[in-house]
Amino acid sequence: MKAAFYERQGPAHEVLCVAEIPNPQPGPGEVRVRVHVSGLNPTDLKARTGFSSAMPFSRIIPHQDGAGVIDAVGDPKEASRIGQRVWIYEAQYGRPTGTAADYVVVPSAQAVPLPDNASFEVGASLGIPALTAHRCLFADGDIRSRNVLVQGGAGVVGTAAILLAKWAGAWVAATVRNEEQAAVARAAGADLVLNRLNEDVAAVVKAHTGNTGVDRIVDVNVKANLDIDMACLAPGGVISSYAMTHATDALTLPLLSAMVHGCVLRFVFIYSVPVAAKIDAIRDINACLASGTYVPHIGMIVPLEKIADAHLALESASVMGKVLVAL
Repeated sequence: MKAAFYERQGPAHEVLCVAEIPNPQPGPGEVRVRVHVSGLNPTDLKARTGFSSAMPFSRIIPHQDGAGVIDAVGDPKEASRIGQRVWIYEAQYGRPTGTAADYVVVPSAQAVPLPDNASFEVGASLGIPALTAHRCLFADGDIRSRNVLVQGGAGVVGTAAILLAKWAGAWVAATVRNEEQAAVARAAGADLVLNRLNEDVAAVVKAHTGNTGVDRIVDVNVKANLDIDMACLAPGGVISSYAMTHATDALTLPLLSAMVHGCVLRFVFIYSVPVAAKIDAIRDINACLASGTYVPHIGMIVPLEKIADAHLALESASVMGKVLVAL
């Protein structure tokens, strides 16, 4: 098969290679997926650059997310799954082989049936963004008729949060930094879109929520946004943080204000989310997909030979929306 891989960490164009390697074979409890589209995430960049850890394997085929068709199974009892369209999550977590290849072998549960109305491009856009957004939104209960604020509403997780929150019946406000981002957030269904650079986010949010504030905040940069978050939060509300810029980032919490609010500050790292919560998320994500309302913004699709360009585009933030690699 053709695959992209790296054998040392470093800049994308210096370490990523594309070459023919042997096809993988599924073992017990595994399935093999013929990958149609591979999804790129910031965690893939961090693994390649050494942000999160040193090389855990001598060769790594990157990417956690993807979509394709099951073409082989490790257990004969799962033979009925051959030919099934699936979306994949955490393909490369704890393994040397991800979805940036013609074929990938994953535990059977991590190849999720993809509804017929969802394209492989949409399927490859799920995984980390959708699971992360779901955890941020639903870890503390149902959000129907609740108020939600998404800080960074044009990002891939932010967009996923808007889509899932609207599907679940919430009122959603989102912050952006420019009109291009605002268009993405509106297309995802945000009820209120605010430019955080020139609008008083807290004042406007309070005005639109009858001065009660929001029950859930999904935040891409809680270190920069904490003061705004606290000012927007309803009593007993939850702030969920899922990203960071530097490994040494620290957060100073205003304890008195947090106590008065009775707030929860939740940190979401999708790989450590309990399995039961992921099962619930997968159920909801597939229901949202089947409803036809999950339409992520896709910013770039390149062939496997251009994978380094895709990594560079995401790393430099020169593309807005999900970055995909077509196999």
